[in-house]
Amino acid sequence: MNADALDPLASFRLDDRVAIVTGASSGLGERFARVLAAVGASVVVAARRGDRLDALAAELPDALSVPVDLTAPDAGETLIAAAVEHYGRLDIVVNNAGASTAVAALDFDVDSFRREIEIDLVAPYGVARAAAAWAIGASHALSIINIGSVLGTVGGGRLRVPGYTAAKGGIHNLTRELASEWARKGIRVNAIAPGWFETEMNSEMFADDRSSAYMSDGAPMGRAGIEGELDGALLLLASDTSSFMTGSIIAVDGGWTAV
Repeated sequence: MNADALDPLASFRLDDRVAIVTGASSGLGERFARVLAAVGASVVVAARRGDRLDALAAELPDALSVPVDLTAPDAGETLIAAAVEHYGRLDIVVNNAGASTAVAALDFDVDSFRREIEIDLVAPYGVARAAAAWAIGASHALSIINIGSVLGTVGGGRLRVPGYTAAKGGIHNLTRELASEWARKGIRVNAIAPGWFETEMNSEMFADDRSSAYMSDGAPMGRAGIEGELDGALLLLASDTSSFMTGSIIAVDGGWTAV
């Protein structure tokens, strides 16, 4: 092969692809939307806060804003239908929307626990299921990327987050299950398990010296993640570069789950 013709970076391009990013109104989701758009994808941004979505969509080259509460009945089907109606296709789904409540288990009642599972586990399942149903019906390849967490692999310790850890553990194994069910249908299902990255949801922890030290000291690299350090994992799983990957959980955590 002529070395001059080799272009490994070309497979990371997403030109003519359509991607959905849930929870895109802030934090990691907003970054994911911007990164996918930067490599050529048309992006459907979804979340509850429509004003923020509209502002983000206006900054991207070809984006669609879909305000939606993913815990509502048939929300997954509604979101997928909106994407396909607008663009005529769907190639990538980033299941990022979620919530976390820091309350010790004995103070976290069953209804609150159930609500968090609904947001962090049931809603992503609904989106993935609706996307897969469309893709199988259209005989179209699809990459689903679930956003898990290091707390889907280990407990939260002093953080006291029973609902979040249960849901993210569920996301990790749901990823494996859906991957095994849909692999021969042309649908890949993988997950990213981030470590500590500052977002709107955890900003109070980063502002607290004790909490900040806890997040840094627990990782062999001795720090939290910084903006951009999830980009590589996202583009790997979204693109054809990972065409032989499914059911994988990629930890991007500074070594948090390695020790």
